[in-house]
Amino acid sequence: MLTFAGEIRDKTRSVAIETPVQVTYADIPFGVMMLTPNDLEDFGYGFSLTEGIITSPADIKAVGLETLEDGLRLRIDLVGARLHTHLARKRALSGRTSCGLCGIEDLDALPRALARQGPAPTLSLDAIERAVGELDAQQPLGARTRAVHGAAWCGRDGAIKLVREDVGRHNALDKLIGALLRDGQSPDDGFVLITSRASFEMVEKVAIFGARTLVAISAPTSLALQRARALDITLVGIARRDGVTLFHGADRITSDKVLA
Repeated sequence: MLTFAGEIRDKTRSVAIETPVQVTYADIPFGVMMLTPNDLEDFGYGFSLTEGIITSPADIKAVGLETLEDGLRLRIDLVGARLHTHLARKRALSGRTSCGLCGIEDLDALPRALARQGPAPTLSLDAIERAVGELDAQQPLGARTRAVHGAAWCGRDGAIKLVREDVGRHNALDKLIGALLRDGQSPDDGFVLITSRASFEMVEKVAIFGARTLVAISAPTSLALQRARALDITLVGIARRDGVTLFHGADRITSDKVLA
């Protein structure tokens, strides 16, 4: 380590693991994703949902992991009817760490969540502040490596219930969604907090899961904001300890404080 004062120090650091993971359904390859190899069963469930391959955790019979010479294989076994539906759908996926839409060949194939009916729930500014304040302490891998993203499920009161981490922001969110699916968590019971920007794919994944509020540490993209409006998802960005920016659904954020 070299300090700005010119001092050289010997120091050992943890480095985030990034490894290729081949995703297969039965024995049929679907794609290769670059992942941090933890919580991969959660990833299998979440990825399968947000890719539109399953509609509920009951569509998956089992998830297995195999070690290959150059990486890992995540084998996801689907129930008969769901496997038949999947085989009729073609997508070759090459998933780089930062890419959420690799393998899409046609604009019509872009993922499109369906808007949920009814008004989105209100959320207090205090709850958002609490969640943002707790997030760093809930990311052990991030604290050790400074090289991974986190996705957190927060209760309506802002208490962080669950966190998943990965070198890829999309992967971290898929892991979180998969864990929530496996646990039978209702999307109405909380909100999602992510350490990355709120991109189009992140909004879509949250909407596919069914949650109505997304809070991001960074700002949203134009398409993310467009989709948040279309799906009527409360979108909060640039969420820091000293404040947030409300991009959509500002009327649902309650506070006794004065909002700029």
